[in-house]
Amino acid sequence: MTTPLRPTHLVVNLSQIRRNLEAIRAKVTPAKVLAMLKANAYGHGLEGVARYLEPFVDYIGVAILDEGIFLREIGIQKPILVAGGTLLEHIPYYLEHNLTLTAGSPRVLDAAEAVSQAAGKRLKVHLKIDTGMERTSVRWYEAEAFLEQSLRCPHLEIEGIYTHFANSETIETPGMEKKWGFSYPSQQLERFNEVLHFYEKRGLPPPPLSHAANSAAILNLPESYFNMVRPGVILYGVYPDDEALRSVEIAPALTWKSQVVYVKQTLAGNPVSYSSLWVSDHPVNLATVPCGYADGYFRRMTNKPQVILNGKKYPQVGRICMDQFMLNLEADEARVGDEAILLGKSASGEVIRAEDLAEWAGTNPYEVMTNIGARVPRVYWTEDEGR
Repeated sequence: MTTPLRPTHLVVNLSQIRRNLEAIRAKVTPAKVLAMLKANAYGHGLEGVARYLEPFVDYIGVAILDEGIFLREIGIQKPILVAGGTLLEHIPYYLEHNLTLTAGSPRVLDAAEAVSQAAGKRLKVHLKIDTGMERTSVRWYEAEAFLEQSLRCPHLEIEGIYTHFANSETIETPGMEKKWGFSYPSQQLERFNEVLHFYEKRGLPPPPLSHAANSAAILNLPESYFNMVRPGVILYGVYPDDEALRSVEIAPALTWKSQVVYVKQTLAGNPVSYSSLWVSDHPVNLATVPCGYADGYFRRMTNKPQVILNGKKYPQVGRICMDQFMLNLEADEARVGDEAILLGKSASGEVIRAEDLAEWAGTNPYEVMTNIGARVPRVYWTEDEGR
């Protein structure tokens, strides 16, 4: 493992991602596993994770066309589903790069059929059904005409059909009173099964791949597995929500590290950083860490985070800057070059979780991980290589 010049960097344990994948596969077998690598592999680095993980997954999922094209350009061969919406004029790129198109509207289906017919090539398509998300795609109660249309597209390979849960973290219990205006997982699952019944009623085989389960549904809702699942955040070792069942044993694969670049004593009454939001009534030692909101260490966390330094947690103080923040060491000492852990586990056993950063920032672990900036180098290692 080569450490980059920049003190602030991520260390990604690829072996742990694979262990998480194997635990997921054991839970969902015989269903296939589509690994969601969108948003820079949830902040872990798209190229590094994809190259390592490709041999172990059945399918890859991304959110946008550019991500799919990038994966093809670096040599990834596994099937790639682009799960986000697309502009009609971009459909030829799916054929050019052998990407699987999500068709969530009659217009997209018509355009895809026309492009495939003109090219003389069959485009792989997964039909997307809205069962309660109200974001994209054809609603379940309008799906029959859409599926009929798909049967009239001989130049397309309708490989899959899927939906997406709005609240799969919700644990439903017998007799649970259900409120109006809330999409329950069981309700969405029932709607999706009704849509799939279209094929049975006509004596037709359904598309080869049916999928619905995201990370929380993998944990909470085995009846949603169908024949493929789409793990996202749990692949990287983070549970999607405090409510979600811990039915798959996973562990984080990411450590966010930096080093101290300056140490000074600040006297009583001297405010620290922009806007003078923190001041001590007694002399304290401060350590400066070269990481800031331009790296995804959110400014709104100011005066809330803890950072592990020399095996001990210290509070961040003063306004978090674009490129730096300060730690209050009180009377403790530190030296330039000492390792600081912003996210992850230290050799002393101290831990800072994505959930902790999320609490300090008033968000969720998804935003924490996917907002770690592109200028933060990603360093990859496997346990057979050692650190």
